[in-house]
Formats: sequence, structure tokens, C-alpha cells
Amino acid sequence: MRLEKGTHVSDMGDEDDLDEEPGEVIESAPPLKVGEERQLGNSGIKKKLLKRGVGWENPEFGDEVTIHYVGTLLDGTKFDPTRDRDEPLTYKLGSGQVVTGLDNGIITMQKGECAVFTLASELGFGVGRRDGVPPNSVVQFEVELVSWITVVDLSKDGGIIKKIMEKGERNASPANLDEVLVKYQVMLGNGSMVAKTLEEGVEFCVKDGHFCPAFPKAILTMKKGEKAKLVIQPQYAFGEQGRDTNNGFSTIPPNSVLDVDLELVSFKHVVDVTGDSKVFKKILKEGEGSITANEGATVTISYTARLEDGTVFEKKGIDGDQPLEFVTDEEQVIAGLDQVAATMKKGEVAVLTIDHEYGFGSVEVQRDLAIVPPCSKLFYEVEMLDFIKEKAPWEMNSQEKIEAAGRKKEDGNLLFKNGKYQRAGKKYDKAAEYMSEDGTFGDDEEKLAKSLRVSCWLNGAACSLKLNDYQEAIKLCSNVLDYEFCNVKALYRRAQAYMEIADLVLAELDIKKAIEADPQNRDVKLLQKKLKQLQTESNKREAKLYANMFARVTKDSSVSAKKLKVEKLEDAKKQEVVVIEREKQVGTSAAPSGNGMAVDSC
Repeated sequence: MRLEKGTHVSDMGDEDDLDEEPGEVIESAPPLKVGEERQLGNSGIKKKLLKRGVGWENPEFGDEVTIHYVGTLLDGTKFDPTRDRDEPLTYKLGSGQVVTGLDNGIITMQKGECAVFTLASELGFGVGRRDGVPPNSVVQFEVELVSWITVVDLSKDGGIIKKIMEKGERNASPANLDEVLVKYQVMLGNGSMVAKTLEEGVEFCVKDGHFCPAFPKAILTMKKGEKAKLVIQPQYAFGEQGRDTNNGFSTIPPNSVLDVDLELVSFKHVVDVTGDSKVFKKILKEGEGSITANEGATVTISYTARLEDGTVFEKKGIDGDQPLEFVTDEEQVIAGLDQVAATMKKGEVAVLTIDHEYGFGSVEVQRDLAIVPPCSKLFYEVEMLDFIKEKAPWEMNSQEKIEAAGRKKEDGNLLFKNGKYQRAGKKYDKAAEYMSEDGTFGDDEEKLAKSLRVSCWLNGAACSLKLNDYQEAIKLCSNVLDYEFCNVKALYRRAQAYMEIADLVLAELDIKKAIEADPQNRDVKLLQKKLKQLQTESNKREAKLYANMFARVTKDSSVSAKKLKVEKLEDAKKQEVVVIEREKQVGTSAAPSGNGMAVDSC
């Protein structure tokens, strides 16, 4: 077309030059009113809005746009109008097919919008004459953005190009663990079809891959309901090997480029709840709102529980049975079900896959409907019927906070006595959180709050020591000592933690402070005795280490000296042989020969 002939390719070759500031200026400026004209930054482009578009999105460089346009000079002379041919122009934005200024104007438009762009000569046809356009002419284009297709280079190397033919719903894209339902058909460059799904599509987990390496990469960028065309280069398809006939589909020759029509019909979110791939939650139905049950909530659920072979071993809230009500994080149900329930929204339905470590462990268990064998993987289909969350600290008044903290502390104490240190530590942390310094406590209440806060930190440190989490124990004891620098329990427990991480110097300092504060404390004295034993053992190890190092150095020196002595003797013998040979050749007398040996010996 005529427009192409007048394009300054050198002006368009650099993508950085194309993606200029006019778009950014427009984004921060108020929208144009119909009939209003505005300069687009310092670009040399003016835009006059004739008709508003729909939506809020703009095309970007690399997208495939379809436009109608009429080009005119300032005196009204037309050139190359697409409307006269009733044939819109489709091209890739930023590819150099049209003048630079037109590209930079189109990226400010919405679908269906009409506008007039006035372009300075350097953004139009420049110094050359092009099809009736004189040199150095200011030109105008009346443009209608009919539509555009978003084009994305997924692999950033041209290996997977995606054109979005139909946008999906405006929600999240699938993640690597999610289960997707897709439809597709795959063709070679000659149009022959080599693969196609059944009408209902095919379901698979994204991380497991499907068909070829490009599929997961593309699906991770799609929305539910999105339809796209992919152009897949061989390195992301079947490479130099190609693919033999498979599952009734045709052979794919080596180094084939594939054209794919792909639709993401739907997907189900899958969550690794425990972070170790041993408890998965696949969401079948999204719940209401954004609030989840969380720890400490009273939840009501219905479920059907099965073994891996499909045997149902338990039902609650199904077929007239009463649903199950329990408090999360209280070990009232198996750990996997407990942790998942704390993540669910009201009305949510999910399928859980629970490894035996979070189920009934390695023992046989009799449940309502069947026996669960040792080390069984469990499958639950669960619906969250309702839950009542604990009040958050910010929802309570000061008295409620103190009462809640007291209850949590007592719960922690009971758990600690039963050896459940991790859960006890959580209770103490929660109690301390209620007692945080937020300015809501009065003077008398603040004294009680401080006492509770210190007590929970100390108890939490005791839990951390039991769990071998020495850094956490040090942190909690340090919190206490910031309030009470001579708190004997805090000094004692921090010293214990320091000793466990072999920081004997800091342990000794804490023990000295504790003895100064309470000279008769039996536990501290016993700890001091243990510290001295550790210091003695440490000194012995260091002495042995240095002795070994010294012995090694001495041995190395002795060996080196012996080696040097041998080398000197060998050199002397060699020199003696050389002298004797020389004397034989020149016929020297015995006396000079003796002097030579003496010198060589020296």
C-alpha cells in the first residue's frame, strides 16, 4: 500500500524509540472529550477525539491491529484512504509497515475509537515525495481502531508466539499445580492436522505437561475461557526428532513448526497446604468472599472420606448424617484436615489428598465405615458449611484482650505439660500478640499486660528450647530482658540456648548476671557447672588441635631438612664426578685435584 512506501524504516527499527512517552503522558492526563484536540507530550503528534471507544485497554507494540484510515494533507487533499476500498488494514504495531507517528497514535486508542492524528513531517513521510505527498509535509490521519489481537512472545526468543483471539474472564491465570481443562487442535504449516482433542477437551495438571513443552508455558499465561493461536518453533515442540504416530494422531516430521488453536475451558486451583507436597487441596467450588476460617476458628464441615482404592471409611453431614463441628488447631481431627479447614472459605468445596504423615500415621485405625490400614493416603471431599472466627486483637477492648491472653496462656501451659511444645508455643505467641503495646491499656491494665507479655515470652522460650530452636529462644529471652534486664529466668534460658550453639562467651556473661541477681539459685549454679565442663572440653580440643598443628609443622620442617641434606649430598657427588672426568681429560696432577674436591666439598 502507499503508506508503506513512505515509511522511514530507520526511524522505526529501534523498539525503544517506538515505545515513547506520549502514552505515559495521556495516562496521567484527563481523558480527551469528543471534539477536543491535544498534543501528545513532546512527540510532535496532535490527537483530536471524534468518537469514544469501548473498554479501557489499549493495544501495545507487537499487537496485530485492524484499522480504517484516511490520510490528508492540511489543504484537505486525500491520499490512500482504506474506506474507499472498503478494506481495512491489518498489521503488527511497531513493525515498520506504517509511519512512526501513526503507530504512536494508535497505542493511545481503545477499540472502536475514532480520532484524527496530526503528524509533524519527521513522523510522517519526511523529506521524500510519496504518492502525492510533498516533501516535509505535515499530514493528518483519520483513524478508526476496528479491533486488535494481542500478540505475546512467550519464550522471549520467538519460539512461542501467542495471539489472543478471544479474551478470557478477568480473573487469575492457572498456576503450576492447577488442574486445567483445555481444547486444542494442532496443524503443520501445510494445514494438515496432527492432533485434536475430543469435544469435551482434555484435563491434566499443568506441572505434568501435555503434548509438547510449549503447552504448559502458554497455559500459565491464559485466563478461563481464553482462546489463542500459538505458533510453536521446533525447539519448543518436537525438535529434530519429530514424533511418530501416537494415539491415532499423525506423525510430526522433524523440525516442524506447529500452528495450534488452544482454548482454556476451565481450571481448578490446587494448593500445597503444608508446603511439603503431602497435603493438597483442589478447589472444586470457590467459597464466598475472601475471609477464611484460619487457626482457632470453630468450623462446621461435611465430607466423604475415601481410601486410595475408593473405599469410603467415613461420612459426615452426608445422607442425613450430622456435619462435623470442631475447633481448628486443637488436634480434634487429623492434621491434614485440620490445616486445610483453616484455609477454606464459607461455601467452598474441595478435594483433599492427604499423605499418611498428616493422616492416621503408620497404625491401623477403625473408623465409622471401614478400617484405615497403616500408612494410608486419604482422600476427602469437603464442604465448608460455616465457621466462627476468633476475634482479632483489634476487634477487642483492653479487658477482652487480657482475658483472651490469659486463656491462651493456660491452654499453652496444659499443652506444655503434655509435651506438645509446638502447639504450646503457638498459644504463647498468640497470647503475647493480644498483649502488644498498642496504647489501649490503662495504667493498671498495662502492668498486668506487661506481666502476661513477659510470662508468655519466657514460656515460649522454654518451648523453643524443647524444639531445639535456639535462635528463637534467644530472641524471646532478649525481648524479656529489654523490659527486665535482670530477669533470672530469661538470663538462664538464653544462656542455655547460647551453650547449645557453642557461644560459651555470651553464655558465661548471662550466667554471671543471673548469679549476681540471685546468688542462691540452684538451677543457675548447675548451669554454671555445666558451662565450666564445656569450657574445659573446649580448651582441651583447642589444645589438641594446636598440638597437632605444631607437630605437623615440626614434622614438615624435619622432612624438608632431611630432603635438603640429601639433595646437597647428591649435588656434591655429582660435582665430584664432573671434576674427576675433567682431570682425566686434561691430565692434571693429584694436588690440584685434591684442592678441587675440597672446594666442591665446601
